[in-house]
Amino acid sequence: MSALLPYLVNWLQEYGYPALWGLVFVGAAGIPLPITLLLLAAGAFAVLGDYNLGLLAVLAISAAVAGDSVGYSLGRRWGSRLLDYLEHSPRHWIPPQALSRARQLFHKRGGWAIFLGRTVFSAIGVPITLLSGAERYPYRKFLLFDALGEVVGVGLPLSLGFLFGASWEAVGEILGTISLLLLALALATWLSYRLLLLLRRLRATHTESQPRPRPQLEEPERAASPGAAPGSSGSLPL
Repeated sequence: MSALLPYLVNWLQEYGYPALWGLVFVGAAGIPLPITLLLLAAGAFAVLGDYNLGLLAVLAISAAVAGDSVGYSLGRRWGSRLLDYLEHSPRHWIPPQALSRARQLFHKRGGWAIFLGRTVFSAIGVPITLLSGAERYPYRKFLLFDALGEVVGVGLPLSLGFLFGASWEAVGEILGTISLLLLALALATWLSYRLLLLLRRLRATHTESQPRPRPQLEEPERAASPGAAPGSSGSLPL
Protein backbone atom coordinates (compact mmCIF):
# COMPACT_ATOMS: atom_id res chain seq x y z
CA MET A 1 0.00 0.00 0.00
CA SER A 2 1.46 3.34 -1.05
CA ALA A 3 2.52 5.77 1.68
CA LEU A 4 0.92 8.59 -0.30
CA LEU A 5 -2.50 6.99 -0.31
CA PRO A 6 -3.74 8.41 3.07
CA TYR A 7 -2.89 11.93 1.95
CA LEU A 8 -4.61 11.44 -1.42
CA VAL A 9 -7.71 10.03 0.25
CA ASN A 10 -7.81 13.01 2.62
CA TRP A 11 -7.58 15.40 -0.33
CA LEU A 12 -10.37 13.51 -2.05
CA GLN A 13 -12.60 13.76 1.02
CA GLU A 14 -11.79 17.42 1.56
CA TYR A 15 -11.91 18.80 -1.99
CA GLY A 16 -14.13 16.25 -3.73
CA TYR A 17 -14.46 16.10 -7.51
CA PRO A 18 -11.75 18.70 -8.38
CA ALA A 19 -9.21 16.75 -6.30
CA LEU A 20 -10.10 13.52 -8.09
CA TRP A 21 -9.73 15.09 -11.55
CA GLY A 22 -6.41 16.74 -10.69
CA LEU A 23 -4.86 13.66 -9.10
CA VAL A 24 -5.92 11.35 -11.94
CA PHE A 25 -4.61 13.85 -14.49
CA VAL A 26 -1.22 14.15 -12.77
CA GLY A 27 -0.92 10.38 -12.41
CA ALA A 28 -1.78 9.75 -16.05
CA ALA A 29 0.72 12.41 -17.18
CA GLY A 30 3.56 10.44 -15.63
CA ILE A 31 3.84 11.22 -11.90
CA PRO A 32 3.77 7.88 -10.01
CA LEU A 33 0.62 7.98 -7.89
CA PRO A 34 -1.60 5.09 -6.66
CA ILE A 35 -4.48 6.10 -8.90
CA THR A 36 -6.12 2.65 -8.95
CA LEU A 37 -6.33 2.61 -5.16
CA LEU A 38 -7.67 6.16 -5.16
CA LEU A 39 -10.42 5.15 -7.59
CA LEU A 40 -11.29 2.18 -5.38
CA ALA A 41 -11.63 4.56 -2.43
CA ALA A 42 -13.77 6.95 -4.49
CA GLY A 43 -16.09 4.10 -5.45
CA ALA A 44 -16.37 3.08 -1.81
CA PHE A 45 -17.24 6.67 -0.81
CA ALA A 46 -19.95 6.69 -3.48
CA VAL A 47 -21.68 3.87 -1.58
CA LEU A 48 -21.99 6.21 1.41
CA GLY A 49 -23.64 8.83 -0.78
CA ASP A 50 -20.68 11.23 -0.73
CA TYR A 51 -20.26 11.14 -4.52
CA ASN A 52 -22.18 10.22 -7.63
CA LEU A 53 -20.66 7.14 -9.26
CA GLY A 54 -21.49 8.22 -12.82
CA LEU A 55 -19.98 11.67 -12.35
CA LEU A 56 -16.89 10.12 -10.80
CA ALA A 57 -16.46 7.92 -13.87
CA VAL A 58 -16.85 10.79 -16.35
CA LEU A 59 -14.39 13.01 -14.50
CA ALA A 60 -11.81 10.27 -13.98
CA ILE A 61 -11.94 9.08 -17.61
CA SER A 62 -11.60 12.62 -18.97
CA ALA A 63 -8.71 13.37 -16.60
CA ALA A 64 -6.93 10.13 -17.52
CA VAL A 65 -7.25 10.74 -21.27
CA ALA A 66 -6.05 14.34 -20.86
CA GLY A 67 -3.06 13.22 -18.80
CA ASP A 68 -2.20 10.50 -21.31
CA SER A 69 -2.29 13.08 -24.09
CA VAL A 70 0.21 15.19 -22.18
CA GLY A 71 2.47 12.15 -21.82
CA TYR A 72 2.12 11.44 -25.54
CA SER A 73 3.13 15.04 -26.34
CA LEU A 74 6.16 14.79 -24.06
CA GLY A 75 7.24 11.58 -25.74
CA ARG A 76 6.70 13.06 -29.20
CA ARG A 77 8.74 16.16 -28.42
CA TRP A 78 11.65 14.78 -26.40
CA GLY A 79 11.30 11.11 -27.32
CA SER A 80 14.17 8.80 -26.54
CA ARG A 81 16.08 11.39 -24.47
CA LEU A 82 13.26 11.49 -21.92
CA LEU A 83 13.03 7.69 -21.81
CA ASP A 84 16.80 7.35 -21.34
CA TYR A 85 16.68 9.87 -18.49
CA LEU A 86 13.85 8.02 -16.77
CA GLU A 87 15.60 4.68 -17.23
CA HIS A 88 18.94 5.84 -15.77
CA SER A 89 17.64 8.36 -13.24
CA PRO A 90 18.85 7.64 -9.68
CA ARG A 91 15.35 8.37 -8.38
CA HIS A 92 13.89 5.54 -10.49
CA TRP A 93 10.68 7.35 -11.41
CA ILE A 94 9.98 4.39 -13.66
CA PRO A 95 11.70 1.02 -13.00
CA PRO A 96 14.05 -0.06 -15.83
CA GLN A 97 12.26 -3.40 -16.02
CA ALA A 98 8.98 -1.61 -16.72
CA LEU A 99 10.55 0.35 -19.58
CA SER A 100 12.01 -2.80 -21.11
CA ARG A 101 8.70 -4.63 -20.95
CA ALA A 102 6.87 -1.61 -22.35
CA ARG A 103 9.21 -1.48 -25.35
CA GLN A 104 8.71 -5.18 -26.04
CA LEU A 105 4.93 -4.97 -25.76
CA PHE A 106 4.62 -1.79 -27.85
CA HIS A 107 6.83 -3.02 -30.69
CA LYS A 108 4.87 -6.27 -30.78
CA ARG A 109 1.28 -5.06 -30.37
CA GLY A 110 1.17 -1.33 -31.14
CA GLY A 111 -2.33 -0.01 -30.49
CA TRP A 112 -3.34 -2.98 -28.40
CA ALA A 113 -0.32 -2.32 -26.18
CA ILE A 114 -1.82 1.10 -25.45
CA PHE A 115 -5.14 -0.51 -24.53
CA LEU A 116 -3.50 -3.18 -22.35
CA GLY A 117 -1.37 -0.54 -20.64
CA ARG A 118 -4.58 1.08 -19.39
CA THR A 119 -6.30 -2.11 -18.29
CA VAL A 120 -4.30 -5.27 -17.56
CA PHE A 121 -0.71 -3.97 -17.42
CA SER A 122 -1.25 -0.63 -15.72
CA ALA A 123 2.28 -0.72 -14.27
CA ILE A 124 3.73 0.00 -17.74
CA GLY A 125 1.02 2.42 -18.90
CA VAL A 126 3.19 5.55 -18.63
CA PRO A 127 6.20 4.07 -20.51
CA ILE A 128 3.89 2.91 -23.30
CA THR A 129 2.43 6.43 -23.53
CA LEU A 130 5.90 7.95 -23.88
CA LEU A 131 6.88 5.29 -26.43
CA SER A 132 3.77 6.07 -28.47
CA GLY A 133 4.88 9.67 -28.82
CA ALA A 134 8.54 8.83 -29.37
CA GLU A 135 7.69 6.34 -32.12
CA ARG A 136 5.38 8.90 -33.81
CA TYR A 137 2.35 6.62 -33.41
CA PRO A 138 -0.66 8.39 -35.03
CA TYR A 139 -2.41 10.48 -32.37
CA ARG A 140 -5.93 9.61 -33.56
CA LYS A 141 -5.25 5.91 -33.17
CA PHE A 142 -3.55 6.57 -29.85
CA LEU A 143 -6.56 8.53 -28.64
CA LEU A 144 -8.95 5.76 -29.71
CA PHE A 145 -7.11 2.93 -27.96
CA ASP A 146 -6.35 5.15 -24.98
CA ALA A 147 -9.98 6.20 -24.47
CA LEU A 148 -11.21 2.61 -24.79
CA GLY A 149 -8.59 1.45 -22.32
CA GLU A 150 -9.36 4.18 -19.80
CA VAL A 151 -13.07 3.35 -19.87
CA VAL A 152 -12.15 -0.12 -18.64
CA GLY A 153 -9.17 0.94 -16.51
CA VAL A 154 -11.17 3.60 -14.66
CA GLY A 155 -14.56 1.89 -14.63
CA LEU A 156 -13.27 -1.36 -13.10
CA PRO A 157 -11.77 0.01 -9.85
CA LEU A 158 -14.64 2.45 -9.39
CA SER A 159 -17.17 -0.37 -9.76
CA LEU A 160 -15.23 -2.71 -7.47
CA GLY A 161 -14.93 0.00 -4.83
CA PHE A 162 -18.66 0.62 -5.08
CA LEU A 163 -19.44 -3.11 -4.80
CA PHE A 164 -17.10 -3.99 -1.93
CA GLY A 165 -17.36 -0.73 0.02
CA ALA A 166 -15.24 -0.82 3.16
CA SER A 167 -13.13 -3.72 1.82
CA TRP A 168 -11.67 -1.62 -0.99
CA GLU A 169 -8.12 -1.78 0.41
CA ALA A 170 -8.08 -5.59 0.26
CA VAL A 171 -9.48 -5.46 -3.28
CA GLY A 172 -6.67 -3.07 -4.24
CA GLU A 173 -4.01 -5.48 -3.03
CA ILE A 174 -5.63 -8.31 -4.97
CA LEU A 175 -5.79 -6.23 -8.15
CA GLY A 176 -2.13 -5.27 -7.81
CA THR A 177 -1.09 -8.89 -7.39
CA ILE A 178 -3.17 -10.02 -10.38
CA SER A 179 -1.70 -7.27 -12.56
CA LEU A 180 1.87 -8.30 -11.69
CA LEU A 181 1.11 -11.98 -12.29
CA LEU A 182 -0.41 -11.25 -15.69
CA LEU A 183 2.56 -9.09 -16.63
CA ALA A 184 4.98 -11.84 -15.62
CA LEU A 185 2.93 -14.41 -17.57
CA ALA A 186 2.94 -12.22 -20.68
CA LEU A 187 6.69 -11.72 -20.42
CA ALA A 188 7.30 -15.45 -19.96
CA THR A 189 5.10 -16.22 -22.96
CA TRP A 190 6.96 -13.72 -25.12
CA LEU A 191 10.36 -15.07 -24.05
CA SER A 192 9.24 -18.64 -24.74
CA TYR A 193 8.09 -17.61 -28.20
CA ARG A 194 11.41 -15.89 -28.96
CA LEU A 195 13.32 -18.92 -27.69
CA LEU A 196 11.28 -21.21 -29.93
CA LEU A 197 12.06 -19.03 -32.96
CA LEU A 198 15.75 -19.06 -32.08
CA LEU A 199 15.80 -22.86 -31.79
CA ARG A 200 14.11 -23.20 -35.17
CA ARG A 201 16.68 -20.90 -36.79
CA LEU A 202 19.56 -22.82 -35.23
CA ARG A 203 18.10 -26.11 -36.44
CA ALA A 204 17.64 -24.75 -39.97
CA THR A 205 21.22 -23.39 -40.00
CA HIS A 206 22.58 -26.73 -38.79
CA THR A 207 20.66 -28.58 -41.48
CA GLU A 208 21.96 -26.32 -44.25
CA SER A 209 25.56 -26.62 -43.05
CA GLN A 210 25.60 -30.45 -43.32
CA PRO A 211 27.24 -31.79 -46.57
CA ARG A 212 24.80 -33.32 -49.03
CA PRO A 213 25.47 -36.92 -50.20
CA ARG A 214 26.75 -37.24 -53.78
CA PRO A 215 24.53 -39.18 -56.21
CA GLN A 216 25.90 -42.69 -57.06
CA LEU A 217 26.26 -43.90 -60.66
CA GLU A 218 24.15 -46.93 -61.55
CA GLU A 219 26.15 -50.09 -62.33
CA PRO A 220 25.51 -51.87 -65.68
CA GLU A 221 23.37 -54.96 -65.40
CA ARG A 222 25.89 -57.09 -67.31
CA ALA A 223 29.55 -56.55 -67.72
CA ALA A 224 30.85 -57.06 -71.24
CA SER A 225 32.92 -60.27 -71.62
CA PRO A 226 36.63 -59.81 -72.36
CA GLY A 227 37.46 -59.86 -76.05
CA ALA A 228 33.83 -59.61 -77.14
CA ALA A 229 33.21 -57.44 -80.12
CA PRO A 230 31.05 -54.44 -79.65
CA GLY A 231 27.45 -55.25 -80.21
CA SER A 232 28.09 -59.03 -79.90
CA SER A 233 26.03 -60.99 -77.43
CA GLY A 234 28.88 -63.49 -76.88
CA SER A 235 26.83 -66.60 -77.98
CA LEU A 236 28.10 -69.07 -80.69
CA PRO A 237 26.05 -69.57 -83.88
CA LEU A 238 24.36 -72.94 -84.30
